[in-house]
Amino acid sequence: MKVLILAGGYGTRLYPLIKDTPKALLNIAGKTLIDHTVDKFADVPGIDEIVVVTNAKFADMLSGWVKGRSGGTCPIRVVNDGTHTPEERLGAIGDVLFVLASEKSMSDWVVAGSDNLFDFDIKPFFSFAKGKTPSVTVGCYDLGSIAGASKYGVIQLDGNGQMSSLEEKPKLPKSSLISMCLYYYPAASLPQLRQFVEETHNADTTGGYVQWLYKKQPVFGLTFSGKWYDIGSVESYNEAQKSFQD
Repeated sequence: MKVLILAGGYGTRLYPLIKDTPKALLNIAGKTLIDHTVDKFADVPGIDEIVVVTNAKFADMLSGWVKGRSGGTCPIRVVNDGTHTPEERLGAIGDVLFVLASEKSMSDWVVAGSDNLFDFDIKPFFSFAKGKTPSVTVGCYDLGSIAGASKYGVIQLDGNGQMSSLEEKPKLPKSSLISMCLYYYPAASLPQLRQFVEETHNADTTGGYVQWLYKKQPVFGLTFSGKWYDIGSVESYNEAQKSFQD
């Protein structure tokens, strides 16, 4: 089993906070954002490797971060997707497919956004997701605010945790339960990523893929509780910084 951390964006919504450094290396409460993410996977049994996919602008910086990182026994590999500007970016699903294209063997993959910041234990997600194989599982979070949910993919789950609805950034959300950028893709499900792109010509968002997939076959979700932030703006960065320092 492998973990893929998505760090291929250029952080344009965080200008002028960052411009020439990747969002993943933002410092929050004395620790980089990507260290917060990687450390959540450190004690999960069965992970062979953590792969970080980024772009040509930031690949050397993230490789330097790997070399300077202390502790941890799981190897970390940085993959450069070859893009140099926001206009060239491959999109989240495009980056997943870029990484998978060079893999020699099929594995289960957990895909996580480098801009997700959370404080809860991730191990229950693995246990739940493995029990739902070969179905895809999505990490969910209840914002507690229906109004705030309109910025995200809004999910509804049935009593068994199966997804019954997913709307991307709806004007009138049906619930406050949203999709985190956290996915368990069993090996058997990976060919469907290519099928999605071929059918929709959309390689931009992981949420778009799940929205397409749940209408074709079961997709499951596990809801977390605790602190969670999507570091997509200066405002969310400042709020997360204060919360995690407290």
